[in-house]
Amino acid sequence: MTGTATLPDFHIVIPARYASQRFPQKLMADLGGKPVLQWVYELALKAGAQSVTIATDHQLIEKAAIGFGASVVMTRDDHENGTERLAEVAAKMGWLGGEIVVNVQGDEPFLPVNLIHSSVIALNQDKEAEMATVACAIDQIEDFFNPNVVKVVCDEKQRALYFSRSPMPWNRDGFASNPERTGLLPVDFPALRHIGLYVYRASLLAKYADLPMSPLERWEKLEQLRFLHQGIKVQVALADGLPTHGVDTLEDLEKLRHQLSLGDFS
Repeated sequence: MTGTATLPDFHIVIPARYASQRFPQKLMADLGGKPVLQWVYELALKAGAQSVTIATDHQLIEKAAIGFGASVVMTRDDHENGTERLAEVAAKMGWLGGEIVVNVQGDEPFLPVNLIHSSVIALNQDKEAEMATVACAIDQIEDFFNPNVVKVVCDEKQRALYFSRSPMPWNRDGFASNPERTGLLPVDFPALRHIGLYVYRASLLAKYADLPMSPLERWEKLEQLRFLHQGIKVQVALADGLPTHGVDTLEDLEKLRHQLSLGDFS
């Protein structure tokens, strides 16, 4: 979607929690001689943002981030998610309503910079949308039926209609003729695989705290449904493929260490 479109000004905020249920202190874990969080900060710098800020509620992360030259904003420790932390940073920085803020997860050390650019451009080009995200094609039918793979369907303007862990839309005739649900999905299948990168207008972050959790979000455990429930338009940028998985577990970290040793990210 980027084409020759001009990249607008934007800010990057990296929410950095110290505690993690599945992998405590993962952002400080060593990856190729430096913390995971430092990899994320350095890739964010390459994106050409007006500012790159690490948002944390823990002094150890603050100390480490300052040590590798990052700008840090200390936030409250009662935030339920990264979006709330972003909203606090945007308010403290005084960013105006139309400014674009990118949420780059602190555990995504090899997120492609072009995904940041494409999502920022997608939001900038859709003047009615208040946020944007990224998705890619679903190739394997197993992924379509996997509840851990979040699906999104879009309208003709490439805005999200719905996100779900369930298989959607249901291919009534196609699945009826393929009861074993094997093989590849057709190339024109309308469901996409959601990639958890979010871009917001500062005006949306300013009112986020007043948006109640929706029943859809409560059932699906997908925060982005809070926005759709409120009628907020979400533009979806298309990625060529699924980016390298982030660090959710120790096993993920070991895989990245192995890939790094092979020079996969050089």
